[in-house]
Amino acid sequence: MSHPPLTQFAHAPILVLITTLLMMQPLSTDLYLASLPSLSRVFEVPVATVQLTLSLFVIGFGSAQLIVGPLSDRYGRRPVLLAGLATYVTASLLCGLSISMDMLITARFVQALGCCTAVMIARAIVRDAYAPEHSARVIARASTWLSMAPIIGPMLGSILQVNFGWRAAFAILSMFSAALLVICAVRLPETNEHKNPQATNLRGLIDNYRLVMGSHDFWSHVLPSALSYGGIFLFISGSSFALINVLGVPTQWFGVCFALAVSGYMTGTLICRRLLMSITGPKALRLGTACALAGGSFFLIATLIGLWHWSMVVLSMFITMASHGIIFPVTQAGAVAPFPKQAGTAAGLMGAMMMACAFVVGSLVGATHNGTLYPLAIISCCIGSLNFITVRLMSRNPTLADSGA
Repeated sequence: MSHPPLTQFAHAPILVLITTLLMMQPLSTDLYLASLPSLSRVFEVPVATVQLTLSLFVIGFGSAQLIVGPLSDRYGRRPVLLAGLATYVTASLLCGLSISMDMLITARFVQALGCCTAVMIARAIVRDAYAPEHSARVIARASTWLSMAPIIGPMLGSILQVNFGWRAAFAILSMFSAALLVICAVRLPETNEHKNPQATNLRGLIDNYRLVMGSHDFWSHVLPSALSYGGIFLFISGSSFALINVLGVPTQWFGVCFALAVSGYMTGTLICRRLLMSITGPKALRLGTACALAGGSFFLIATLIGLWHWSMVVLSMFITMASHGIIFPVTQAGAVAPFPKQAGTAAGLMGAMMMACAFVVGSLVGATHNGTLYPLAIISCCIGSLNFITVRLMSRNPTLADSGA
């Protein structure tokens, strides 16, 4: 199996662009989290309706990857990425100009289509530019920098909400994505050296999906990745209501609380980078899911015994985010590594699974919101427990135990 030498892409800051593209997903949600409670008041709609701006975003994000992946396998990463970024810029402007909740929800769905293109292409570029044995460390390195987005995003979002209102977040996203579009148009080379003309044909699609979905290695990495993302999406979608409405944290301080929690993700990626220097990916994955179980269990136990304080929620989030920082680099690299000619398809399927799990979790958060911490704590513990069990059941198959990340 051949891989393009890294020097081939030396004229473009590949790692910087990969990191920036991956940042679009957390920024698209975290930058306006502090505005969610106010959106319910401004548009006079219930919390469950406001949650649709997140839930339908992940549906659009996940479903589009099933199309974007094969398109990038056939036509290349660059043209598909540029089209996606242009879509994102337009949708962000429409979000900021929305005059109704229906318009905002629709614009958010379209925004998700562009956002998923950027993230999915970034994942595929990692597979194009780096050999499989280096991919997990590359992703962990990018993820360390990526973690700055969910740290800075909520703090900036809180400032924007307090001083300018909810529309300001989408103005910032519009300017950020427009600048990124220009940079990619000027600096990003085509990295797909294995264009597949059959990738978008019905038979080619079926063959590629059958190949990817028939792989035990794929599912061994995608299932824990999806559950892990569902665990952090629980906090992404529910933390503003829990901290601001339930625990009385001022809006201007929400971003600081969220940033403290999300620093757990950066910590997790740093731990992952160190772990992968001495142990295999599957062993790191076991440690990551044990951390996820610890975070969910702590949240539920603390809630049941009455420790209702913002610091408890932040600590629970920190542990869960740290677990994702360990799990995600390993699973992202491991799910795509076996498929050099179907990297886009594999990355798209992985993203779809993650977003489907996030949609289910987001819907549960909206449907079970009752002004207490109990629903969030119960769901968090269930997700952590399920992920812990899933990895250990899947690892009984020797394929996972013998595979690297």
